[in-house]
Amino acid sequence: MPSSRLPLKITGHTGAVIPLGRKTRFNDPAKISPNILFQQQQDFRQINLGMYFQKSPFVAGLWYRNRDAFIALVGIQQGLFKFGYSYDITVSRLTNATAGAHEVSFIMQLECKPKKKRFRTINCPSF
Repeated sequence: MPSSRLPLKITGHTGAVIPLGRKTRFNDPAKISPNILFQQQQDFRQINLGMYFQKSPFVAGLWYRNRDAFIALVGIQQGLFKFGYSYDITVSRLTNATAGAHEVSFIMQLECKPKKKRFRTINCPSF
């Protein structure tokens, strides 16, 4: 029986969230979030550079992908739910072959309960 091995795919993603002010009881400051996404599989390599801007509940962003496309996105986040729309703007020779690509996303992000810290007590010696 013939088999076909798929080459290993390596993915790395890093980013940060930088507040643009102080959080108060009445105001959540705007935030920017720079990101880098790296993917490689055999001879294929892709690097995406992106930036998000968030002023609750709205999010906007722009990504640059591998010298062939820009990705513009807008979204809204309310509680556990996120809704987004993005559009890939092709800037390479593929512009004539593709008119870009639309993407709509709906996400429900469940919150993780923080782990309770457990302290081990040390019995005091009795004299």
